[in-house]
Amino acid sequence: MITYQTENNLSALEFKALLIKSTLGERRPVDDFERVEAMVNNANLIITARDKDKLVGVARSVTDVVYCTYLSDLAVDSAYQKQGIGKELIRLTKQATPQATTILLAAPKAVDYYPHIGMTQHNACFLLTDETDLK
Repeated sequence: MITYQTENNLSALEFKALLIKSTLGERRPVDDFERVEAMVNNANLIITARDKDKLVGVARSVTDVVYCTYLSDLAVDSAYQKQGIGKELIRLTKQATPQATTILLAAPKAVDYYPHIGMTQHNACFLLTDETDLK
């Protein structure tokens, strides 16, 4: 049985392993452990899914609780996908911040998933990455 909880002290090692098992590690700095550790330590809302003690899903967010919640990582172990775990992690994130708009950037393989569960696609997102210079 999968259990869900808010975890304020998630292990960066567990988080890194889950990123890799979910394929999200392909787009995250999993080779830079200090950065992964900072990702966990600086998030202020982390909801996990566990099968007994095994971490199988995580929703990692940065939020002000009342206006916006940026759900920056939604990762589910590939062996546990298509069981509703991701959807439940999103629901619990929204439940934890009911006044806030939940915002996420879809992984390329998940673009069609989010509208399927009722999320609205927005076409006006802009990125400023570490490789971008402002003009």
